[in-house]
Amino acid sequence: MKIVAITACPTGIAHTYMAADKLSDTAKKLGITIKVETQGAMGIENRLTEQDIHRADIVVMAADIRVEYGERFESKLCVNVSIQDALKKPQSIFSQCQKLMK
Repeated sequence: MKIVAITACPTGIAHTYMAADKLSDTAKKLGITIKVETQGAMGIENRLTEQDIHRADIVVMAADIRVEYGERFESKLCVNVSIQDALKKPQSIFSQCQKLMK
């Protein structure tokens, strides 16, 4: 399974980046390919390309604010979760993605 993800929190500092790391680490352990774009205080980092989005099976939006350029994902299957869920329950997010793919 190939996943792209966006992480964004209201202050755009610690939680945005911690959630990105947690999703990346958990995906690696589960054998899932993931690329995570962060939308934080430093702006958009690790920006997803059109090719990244096109190749993805599913999009995870771990955000407590409006994601910038969200229209990029209109044609994709999306799972919307909170930053806290990404930090505390990343494995459950991936399980939800797998169920949606079936």
